[in-house]
Amino acid sequence: MKLVVQSAPYIRKPVSVRRMMLDVIIALLPVVLFACIQNGWNGVYVILISVSTMLITELFCVAILRFPKDMKIKELFSKEGFLKLKQQYTINNITAPLISSLIYALLLPAGCSGYVVFIGAFFGMFVGKMIFGGLGSNIFNPAAVGRVFLAVCFGSQLIYTKGGVDVAAGGTPLALIKDDMSLLSQALQEYSLLDLFLGQVPGSMGEVSALMILIGGIYLFARRSADLRSCLSMIASFCVLTLVASIVAGNVASVNIGELFLYELLSGGLLFGAVFMITDPVTSPTTKFGRIVFGTIVGSLTALIRYCGAYPEGVAFSILIANMFVPAIDHLMRGKKNTYTWKQILGIGLSMTALCLIVGFAVAGRLGGL
Repeated sequence: MKLVVQSAPYIRKPVSVRRMMLDVIIALLPVVLFACIQNGWNGVYVILISVSTMLITELFCVAILRFPKDMKIKELFSKEGFLKLKQQYTINNITAPLISSLIYALLLPAGCSGYVVFIGAFFGMFVGKMIFGGLGSNIFNPAAVGRVFLAVCFGSQLIYTKGGVDVAAGGTPLALIKDDMSLLSQALQEYSLLDLFLGQVPGSMGEVSALMILIGGIYLFARRSADLRSCLSMIASFCVLTLVASIVAGNVASVNIGELFLYELLSGGLLFGAVFMITDPVTSPTTKFGRIVFGTIVGSLTALIRYCGAYPEGVAFSILIANMFVPAIDHLMRGKKNTYTWKQILGIGLSMTALCLIVGFAVAGRLGGL
């Protein structure tokens, strides 16, 4: 047996990194096309700025990191120098930043200022990826890094639109019930569950249409180019906490439990993050149970931010926080069998029980039930 030393992503399937990345790009196409059709040129130019910025940033960073030691800078502008540098540049240095740039663009509202898109894209690629050494060395999701950076520094300029019509920055479906869950009936009059499923609501370009996300997800998982464990554990943990929040809200504020549950499930970036972001093999654990823990952390943090935090949405924040635990998860699972044990299942069960109590008391307190 020959041992090959290489960097992440580590794939234990008959799937190459190149094919996996191509599948992710294909899976993103329904969401990208929907965003372009729904938002017109306002969406197209956001995607173009994001793609060009991240591709160029990757190119220059790779040129610096892999610059041949025996070559002088002036030789770079010669044919021989260009060919030497070209040998250091692979197709993965194109497809990887392309995927990150598409995801980052789809996390933004259409019509976002060009310089804001550029700053977030550059920050996400340079600080979130290249500063760690490039593909396989980064611990954070570059798209999430760029999006969170904009939320913190340029949040007031992220104006959400629906079909090209400007609305208030806080006018997304989640924002309508953030401060008062009893506003659910009003929110459903504004946006029905069918509108949420089809994407006829204001919000980030790639997060609004659950239908397009599911179409891309079915292709991605059918091709086995993404791990289903992280995705399902994220959605399952979020659903458990959301069900508790819905039951408490139904008893305290007399809102429809089923409608609130579906409203929260279809709103925001939960599905988009579960299908296209948390499944990134570079920034997720390498073991089966590790990925379940990773997905559970992201789903739980997303619910906590929604019901207990200051933001109406927290998928990108949750993914970045969970990324920090990935090395620790891999270290704890090192040398152990890649199977599930009753102790592992019991640990997740007890953790979810504690989180359910926290969410239940938090929602009851916000609604005046305590």
